[in-house]
Amino acid sequence: MENFVQVKNIKIGEGIPKICIPLVAKTKEEFIENAKELTSFKFDLVELRIDYFQEVENIDAVKKLTKEIRNILKNIPILFTFRSFKEGGEKEISAEYYKTLNIEISKTGLVDLIDIELFTGDEIVNEMVKEIHENNIKIVMSNHDFHKTPEKDEIVKRLCKMQELKCDIPKIAVMPKTTADVLTLLTATEEMKRNHPSTPVITMSMGGLGVISRISGETFGSALTFGAAKKASAPGQVPVEELYTTLNILHNSK
Repeated sequence: MENFVQVKNIKIGEGIPKICIPLVAKTKEEFIENAKELTSFKFDLVELRIDYFQEVENIDAVKKLTKEIRNILKNIPILFTFRSFKEGGEKEISAEYYKTLNIEISKTGLVDLIDIELFTGDEIVNEMVKEIHENNIKIVMSNHDFHKTPEKDEIVKRLCKMQELKCDIPKIAVMPKTTADVLTLLTATEEMKRNHPSTPVITMSMGGLGVISRISGETFGSALTFGAAKKASAPGQVPVEELYTTLNILHNSK
């Protein structure tokens, strides 16, 4: 039996892939307005993309914003993410501040999961994993390649490394140049599900070519997918209403 990760009333890794909506804005007011608009959609989690926030280097401002978002979303799980510039994010910060930001937010208890990038460096990653877990927050460990799709064995190797670093959910997103690249990602996902099922995994092939990977998670083994409510945070994200309908069609046809 596959393992799942429970956050609030959601079991990631069980049943239909969970839908996560990225929350993207520059100012506190825009974040709050966008969060309030989410109530009309069907989804499971929200990703707070804090790298877009213009005051992200002020931890107190980040904490205040996170508290306001929590108050709006009530019992909806929140994934807190600072995506680095080199992995497709909006801003670059020092590794030391990245560590401090994630640990300090974990201490507030306002979020349910925190994204940690695999290639931040093993020493810093290990420190963050230890402290964030001590604060009873789950960890999504991630890697994003916006230039290519690595070989299948390399994708599996990176996801297994994330498991070894004691994350709760490994995640990888890659860029396809051919349909064969999309198959490479899906094959690696299926191999993780079959041979390394100690955690759920999140995988996706980006861009228009990779859209199939965002809707086929229940077949191949990706436990969560990202859908756009307004502004997409990565190329190829499907509008959330269409995503919800498609996932349910695939689930009910099993």
